[in-house]
Amino acid sequence: MAENMDEGMPEEPLPIQQDLTCPVCQCIFQDPVLLPCSHSFCRECLRRSLEVSRRCPVCREPFEGTQAISNRSLRDTAESFLKQADWRPKQSRPGTEMCNLHLKPLELFCEKDEELVCVDCVTLHVSHTLKPVKEGAPICKKYLGDKVQIFEKKLKKYKKTSQSFKSALEYIEHQAEEAEKQIKAEIDRLRQVLLKEEALRLKALANEKEEKMANMQELISQTDIELTDLNDLIDTLKKEMGREDLPFLRNFKEVNAKAVWTELDPSFCFRALLDVSKHVGSLGFKVWKNMQAHVRYYPVLFDPNTASPWLSLNADYTSVKESAERLSVPDSQERFDPCVFILGAQSYSSGKHKWDINVGDNPKWIVGVCNETVIRKKKFTVSPARGVWAIGLSKGVYSVHNKERTELQVQQRPENIRIKLNLDKGEVSFWDGGRAKHLVTLTHKFEERIFPIFGPGLHTSPVSLVPGKIAVHTS
Repeated sequence: MAENMDEGMPEEPLPIQQDLTCPVCQCIFQDPVLLPCSHSFCRECLRRSLEVSRRCPVCREPFEGTQAISNRSLRDTAESFLKQADWRPKQSRPGTEMCNLHLKPLELFCEKDEELVCVDCVTLHVSHTLKPVKEGAPICKKYLGDKVQIFEKKLKKYKKTSQSFKSALEYIEHQAEEAEKQIKAEIDRLRQVLLKEEALRLKALANEKEEKMANMQELISQTDIELTDLNDLIDTLKKEMGREDLPFLRNFKEVNAKAVWTELDPSFCFRALLDVSKHVGSLGFKVWKNMQAHVRYYPVLFDPNTASPWLSLNADYTSVKESAERLSVPDSQERFDPCVFILGAQSYSSGKHKWDINVGDNPKWIVGVCNETVIRKKKFTVSPARGVWAIGLSKGVYSVHNKERTELQVQQRPENIRIKLNLDKGEVSFWDGGRAKHLVTLTHKFEERIFPIFGPGLHTSPVSLVPGKIAVHTS
């Protein structure tokens, strides 16, 4: 490609000069090649264009590199033009940039196209705002300066977010450590229960073994005694049978009277052996059934990742209360802040579900269900319009959190609120769980996943989930 070959061209380009200018580099052709579409380019310019696209830089017609042929006629004409005796290089002023099209200084700036132009380019920018370079530069600098300020604010946000991510990484590590401790503690507790169960069953087995072996030993001793007596009787009879006839017959009546055996034949007594089936039959099921006394089932658990930073939970996520200070937890998208709420860890899209929450004597609380997309990062009014169906207590008044905030008439203060959710019917009902008394039912065509929602208020006394009943059914 020609370099600095035409930097001294006349200010007014000659018609032939325009015909001899490469459309790519805007310089006089050097070793031009011709494409099938009839456009010509410097060989080097075309090679560089091929690295980007295999299309003509002017008309965008596709072509193969092998289809380009040398344009000798154009090459000879370009060389003759450069050798003209009346052409002399004209030096531009130092630091002056020239227009590639008109070879004149770039003295104007087009605000619309955001590019430098020369005075002859004005006709190509009709209706555009053109400003001298000295006026255009401050405008562009101000524009970029405003962007820099925006980016700097964004940079601060990125740094803050990055730090939050690092804190979250540490928090995940902390969560894993705490969960590991709880898992080991619970498994160890259950292991102790199983060891105790094992000891009781082994003791029962040993007791029965001892009893059955004692009975069998007594039976053996009794049989041995009778065996000795029977042997003595046989020996006596054989001895008498060996006498002479007269003495034998003389004692026969007496001997015959003694030849009597009234004892029953020895035999196994009933249930003489171990009742093995009682000890090992369905052993796993029996142990598991007995484990019910040592485990609790909760239909719903609190989700700590959604809890307001002002709420603290117990180790197994079944109780929540006010935190003495704001907890340092990751501000994830699912966490409520600033509203003091927490969701259940379970979600529902169909079927019937039920859970109880013990609100005790807390003076303020909200319980119910909500859509998965409920607002979490700003305050909102609890109502069906916001995707929440709930009841609550505030300032001594029980309310249904509907559009009108209806007062709920309650004869006795409920300490346990039972929530029944029937998604197939589109109903959520609230009950006094302790008295099994119906309070209110709300209806809606639920279209999102539904979560239990709890607003326990800021109190030192906890709000707790109530364990569900465990029943074993066999068939």
